[in-house]
Amino acid sequence: MRSGAVAFSLLFSTVIVRAEPTLAEIGAVLAHKTFIDLTQTLSETSPVWEGFPEPKIASARRPDGAPYTIAHDGFRANVFAMVGQSGTHIDPPAHFSPDGATLDRLALHDMILPLVVFDATPFLKDDPAHAFSRQDLEAWERAHGRVPEGAFVALRTDMSKDFATDPARFKRYPFPGWSRETVQFLVEERGIKAIGHESLDSDVTESMETESYILKSGRYQIEVMANLDRVPATGALLVVSFAKIKDGLGFPARVFAILP
Repeated sequence: MRSGAVAFSLLFSTVIVRAEPTLAEIGAVLAHKTFIDLTQTLSETSPVWEGFPEPKIASARRPDGAPYTIAHDGFRANVFAMVGQSGTHIDPPAHFSPDGATLDRLALHDMILPLVVFDATPFLKDDPAHAFSRQDLEAWERAHGRVPEGAFVALRTDMSKDFATDPARFKRYPFPGWSRETVQFLVEERGIKAIGHESLDSDVTESMETESYILKSGRYQIEVMANLDRVPATGALLVVSFAKIKDGLGFPARVFAILP
């Protein structure tokens, strides 16, 4: 009996261990999933916050001043001159917090997160500068369930549709965004890891209290997101990547969603 019990225990333990998929199995599943790019294409005409210079993208040049070319040199390269907060970008805590984490100190585990999308577009017809409120959040949770701990929460406003086609409208003020109360609740009561939005800023007021709160709470944010209208309210994964800049205070990011 004892040997049989031991054998059963070993078999049961093996089954429990095998219940967790291998990385190869996860990769095979992901290969058949739909990926949605949530990143705007960055160019010299991309709108930026009015206090920052526009991006400059030039050809790298040889010592004689001529640009490197494939025909002459076998390669070509770019030189970039831009503020870190250009295009779709990440703001680390250090962007607003003297003691906050810089880009090189953000945790890798916080770069792949469950994605939650709040759709603010139904409010915008009557309130074009709507601040997504606690009441809006509570209604969302009644429809979709509690926001999961450790999530990345994104606010859909469809402002992204103006980014390339109507930069002046994209940069309008006031614009739809977050309320400070909502973001604080999401951090303190739901334990979210980060927020994202389509606008250049998170705030609907000039006080920057929402952005100040989220970054000083040790979370990061992604600004100027795109294609949130193509992502479900729940069930997707968000993946974000960016350059590992020493003491970096922000940088263009590549962000995408993996649909369920």
